[in-house]
Order: sequence, then structure tokens, then C-alpha cells
Amino acid sequence: MDERDVVITGTGLLTPLGSGCDLNWQRVRAQQTGLSSGSSEDLPAYMQCWGRINEAPMPPDLPPKLIGQVKFLNRSAVYGFLAAHEAVADAVFPLEQVPPGRRALYIASGDYTKVGYEFMSPAVKDADRDGHVDHARLNSAALDKVNPFFLLESLQNNLFSFLSASFEFMGPNTSLSSLSPWGGQSIELAARSIRQNRADIALAVGYGSWINEVPLFELDRIGILSRCRSGVRSFRPFDRRRDGFIPGEGGAALFLESYGHATRRGARILGSIRGTANYNEFVPDKGFTVAEKVSSRSMELALEDAGCSPEKLGFIIAHGSGTQKGDRSVLASFSKLLDNGRISVPVCGMKPYTGHLGAASDVGEVIFGMRAASEGIVPSTLNFSETEQDFSSLNISASEQQCRTGIFMSVSYGIGGQSSTIVVEIPAGGLGPGIGKAC
Repeated sequence: MDERDVVITGTGLLTPLGSGCDLNWQRVRAQQTGLSSGSSEDLPAYMQCWGRINEAPMPPDLPPKLIGQVKFLNRSAVYGFLAAHEAVADAVFPLEQVPPGRRALYIASGDYTKVGYEFMSPAVKDADRDGHVDHARLNSAALDKVNPFFLLESLQNNLFSFLSASFEFMGPNTSLSSLSPWGGQSIELAARSIRQNRADIALAVGYGSWINEVPLFELDRIGILSRCRSGVRSFRPFDRRRDGFIPGEGGAALFLESYGHATRRGARILGSIRGTANYNEFVPDKGFTVAEKVSSRSMELALEDAGCSPEKLGFIIAHGSGTQKGDRSVLASFSKLLDNGRISVPVCGMKPYTGHLGAASDVGEVIFGMRAASEGIVPSTLNFSETEQDFSSLNISASEQQCRTGIFMSVSYGIGGQSSTIVVEIPAGGLGPGIGKAC
């Protein structure tokens, strides 16, 4: 590998399956799901299947200057921070060896976790005059009785300044506030900052929460939530009976560094970013719709960047949202890439384990992929039975399969026609100091 090639030396993950990469992977191997059914009189029954995180305590070693700022983090930003904290610790990297200006930070969010206006209640109550609003009193009470920092809780890039201050990642950076596939694009941007010698280390972080009322009703209005007629087993990517996804919440992070720097310090290399790509394909109609082969071009570009052919892939982690039209588009893309099944590469979907986590799923699925490839297996796709006849030649299974190579591809797409692809290779022989040359 070249000096400026990008390797992964730390990972962090917090999902409804549990806290930490090890626990998450153990439960995936056991084919467990973090999805559950809730009970609320305010929501239809099908909106009460979700992946919820019950506990997420902040680390005890948080710098004192930041302890008072935690209250300004919204729910999902806490998950993103905890994942990033784990990734930095996992890398065992002496941060003082790299100037803050050479530490890149790319964060992908895009959820709506602040629901309701309880922070305004004191002001509204004070301004109420027998059912009419006294606007002068409302203005005055808003200044006197409302926390002036309430807006911080509603920012989609709520985590950015807090995380940057925590680890002094002050080099190339941005915050991407949208839905999938921005988690994949955060990885691409982080890797590019190292490749282009603008940074020596980088954090790519994705976080999200789609289990609150606002996103639930928005997703339902778009028509992409499952009706959950079979409870949590209703999330069945690629299956011919699929009817949408079940949402969740979580955070995921990768610690990246240059190959040269990692080998000189004797770092444990978990994988290398062999190729990245993103591509937009707009559909010229009046509604939200997915392009016929939304992921084809980004996969082709990522493999070209990796110098790798489809035959060399051990498996593909597909976006797998479980919607009829979305999955059909992805399956058509894979069918094209794999020559209608004549190239035998297993395809799997990971979201039924955690729920759809938005940008966090994009990053988390790369972590799951590295764990799977290092153990020589292809993860099972929960709840899968059979797909449509058009795609029956594709290798999708509800059981684990053997992985032929240490290279895998993770693919994500979004409603607007965006698609992002990451090609990752694990070290020859599993997790170790070197990277093979399978491509």
C-alpha cells in the first residue's frame, strides 16, 4: 500500500442492539434484533415498532469544561458522540502527535429529535389572556423565562462543535445534514482528506433518531414505513412480501489514518478504504421516486477507484430499506453489476438487526462488514424468505454464508436519487498489521 492510502484503526457503535462494537457484533452473530414493540395511545400500532436505545451514559472521563455543555446535545447527538468516543479509544492513537489542524472531522446527521415546544410553555402561559395571546407579554416572557440555548437542541449538526472541542479535530471538516446516504459520504470525505494530504487522521461519524413523532409521521406520509403486521419480523429487505422499514436510532464512527502513519506506530489495522464513490440520478417526475438502477453508477465508480472487479468481492451489504420500489431498484442494480447472477457474490441486508438508523446505518454497516469479513462469513439477512422471480439468481440468504475474499462493498441510497458506495478490504489473515492484495 502507498503512504497516503487510508486505513481504519478504530470503530465505535451504539445501536438498539447494545453499546459497543463487540456487543453489537455478538448479537448479530446470534441473529438477534434490537427492534421491539412499544405502547402508546398517541400513535397507530404500526408506528410503535422501533429500535430504541434505553441507556446511553456519558463517559466518566469527559473533560470538565464540557460537562456543562452536555445538556445542549439532542438525543441522537449523544449517540454520535459516544460512538466517536469509542472509535478514538479503540484506535489507541496518541492525539498529541498530530496538530489539531491535521485532524479532519466529518459528521453526518439528518434527523428531527426535538419534538414539542415545552421550552416555550412558561412564556406562552404568561402571555395567555383568556384564550388570547398578549404579544407584548409573550415577547417579554420569551426573553425572561425561556432558555436562550433551546435552539441548539434542534440543530441537525448539534454534535459538531461539541465533538470538535472534545478531541480538537480542527482540520478539514463539514457537517452533512440530510438522510441516507450521507453517512457513506462522510466516510468518503474523511478518506479524501487523508489521501490529499490535508489531514493525517480523520473521524467519520453518523448519527440519527427516527423514532419520535415528527420523523415517524413524515416517514409514514412518504409511504416507506412498514405496516408491521408481523411485528418486528415485518422488516424484511429484498423479500417479495416487504412493505417498508422499521426506524431506529444510534451512532457509528470510524477512526481513519494514513497507512504510513499507522504502520510506523504499529497500529492494529482493521481495514483499508479501497474505493469510494457517490452519484446522483434524478428522476424526471413530480413525486418522490427512486431511479430504476439508483446504485449502479456509484458501485461502478467505487470499484474503479478500488482497482477491483466484482468477481473479487466477498459480499455486498445493500442499503435494504425494505420498500417495494427502493429494494427493487437496488436489486436491479446488483443484477446488472453481477451479470444477472452469473457472478456469484452474496448480498445481505443489516438494517433488520438495528432498525433504519439513517446516516448511522451507513457507517455502522461498514463496521459490521469488517467484523464479518475478518471472520470469513457473510451475515444473514433477517426475516428473508424469497425475492421476486426477476432477482432469484441473486445470492441472498437468511443464513450465514462463507466469505471467499476479504473485500466487501457497502452501498447506500437516498430518496433524492443519491447513492454512495464504499469498498473495504480487511488485512490478510483477519485483523492484523497488513493489508492483502486481493484485487
